[in-house]
Amino acid sequence: MFSKLFVASVFVTLAAAIPNSPPPPVTPPTSNQCCSSVVSSTSSAASAVAALVGLDLTGLDVPVGLSCSPITVVGNNCGGTTVTCDSPKAEWNNLIAINCLPITL
Repeated sequence: MFSKLFVASVFVTLAAAIPNSPPPPVTPPTSNQCCSSVVSSTSSAASAVAALVGLDLTGLDVPVGLSCSPITVVGNNCGGTTVTCDSPKAEWNNLIAINCLPITL
């Protein structure tokens, strides 16, 4: 009986200790990106990619770019959608960028 109570209290303590990660802040776009597609942050595609990189998009309703890479050369040959986004974090591995607005280069 004591061991079951102990195990239950350990799980409750662990659940309380794991912080909920808030959604990323949306800031003015500053990073030119070439993305394979741009979808709503509420879409299943965005949710699936966000889950892969540990990103919580709950509560956000902004356009996100999928499979993005930075545009660093003038006159680039994007072949996808050129957008300006919030600077994506390195740990997102160019899979997703937040708050992407279309641009013309």
